[in-house]
Amino acid sequence: MINILKSFINKVLRNLFKKKKNLKLGLYGPPNAGKTTLANRICQDWLGEDMGSVSNVAHETREIQIKEQISIKSKGKELSFNLVDTPGVATKIDYEDFIKSGMKEKQAKQRAKEATKGVIDSIKWLDEMDTVIIVLDATKDPYTQVNITLVGNLQARNIPVLIVANKSDLKKADLKKVEAAYPQYNVIGISAKYGNNIEKFYEGLFAIAG
Repeated sequence: MINILKSFINKVLRNLFKKKKNLKLGLYGPPNAGKTTLANRICQDWLGEDMGSVSNVAHETREIQIKEQISIKSKGKELSFNLVDTPGVATKIDYEDFIKSGMKEKQAKQRAKEATKGVIDSIKWLDEMDTVIIVLDATKDPYTQVNITLVGNLQARNIPVLIVANKSDLKKADLKKVEAAYPQYNVIGISAKYGNNIEKFYEGLFAIAG
């Protein structure tokens, strides 16, 4: 009985603390899906500044980036959070892929090492997240091992998820395929680069985190 009471008190205290602390909103997904582009869009919209650098080379974001105290508004509501941009999650990182991008071997090996550490850090940080936005490239197959593993990890942790099908402005984009892959989640098609459908994205964010 005492243990049950302790457990209940701890849960109440945890919930109180959770309400007081800043909400951690994580951007997750495979490399080059547009996580940092979306992070920059959010930061530009509400802070007037960028989150980080964007590149066509995969694994450009190799460290966790955090922008604190972002407040967004939609339809009379306000939501405050710390935005966490994570390195792209991948099952295999090959330094030769960086060589193909024009890097020298030594630099490519160092980049691969940093990218591998970034993936490990991304997974570790899942335990810190209150809400997660999975950013997928709408022109690519959503049924990859990386995406399925990531979704499984989030379901196991019971973390609220919003899926963003980015690059939906491109001809090859297939929003219906993304929706069919993950019917348990709300999927919103956007272009983080051009800001297409971004208001609907913010509304979706309020629906799961507000």
